Amino acid sequence: MDITVLIENLGPEGLACEHGLALHINYRGHSFLLDTGSTGAFADNARALGIDLAGVETAVLSHGHYDHADGMRAFFKANCRAPMLVRAGAKGAYYSMRAGAPKFVGIHRDICRDYEDRLVEVEGLYPLMEGAWLVENPAPEANPERAQHLYKKEGEDRFLPDDFSHEHSLVLEGERGLVVFNSCCHAGAANIAAHIARTFPGKPIAALLGGFHMMGATGTDSINCSKEYIRAVAHEFKTLGIGRIYTGHCTGMPAFDLLKAELGERLDYMRTGDRITL
Repeated sequence: MDITVLIENLGPEGLACEHGLALHINYRGHSFLLDTGSTGAFADNARALGIDLAGVETAVLSHGHYDHADGMRAFFKANCRAPMLVRAGAKGAYYSMRAGAPKFVGIHRDICRDYEDRLVEVEGLYPLMEGAWLVENPAPEANPERAQHLYKKEGEDRFLPDDFSHEHSLVLEGERGLVVFNSCCHAGAANIAAHIARTFPGKPIAALLGGFHMMGATGTDSINCSKEYIRAVAHEFKTLGIGRIYTGHCTGMPAFDLLKAELGERLDYMRTGDRITL
């Protein structure tokens, strides 16, 4: 399993970076794309890194937020065949209230309209191929510190707390166990990992990759949860026996540093251009 980080918040000179995430995955000879970042810049990085987007067989959208979805315009221009698998509800009207007023953070309407035939909704535990699944989110953890500013708009002016049922995990079975991808873990990273463990009893989680939604409103220099919560997440990762953890994007560096102090060598930050073999 070879993973290339096509775009992330941070990276080396010569590659584009942005608040977004896109990963290319070669798995058992098959080409997968997970997310597309917030612009088409990931496609420029793919060319620079020698990744052929036209060869992607299956694309997955982790959830219905623009910083993972708006690069779909560039992907669909580069690739005329691969479906983009989305969870039912991903096309909903999602908003952030962080600034005190609603800010749209969902998939922009022109994408849903112009590429309707490429967006394929999936339900339940969805098999992709032997050893590969899409797994629906568990119910969000009861933690008011984290995702309380995210809402879904119903009707003209009714805003309801987002239950993140439009988010799912990509799970691939490797030689050492399951490799779990969840780009933002809005339902809680440890909560999602525990859900995967229950879904696949007897299969260890060899690796977890994604953002953990611990970044504060001011960006990478702040956190949106307590230090105690972050340490509890690290403890649960260890209890679950997760071998390797790669995070970035919405985790933020202060939270990463706290996790690193607890998890040591099993935790790494993934940056634009990184190549990971599992």
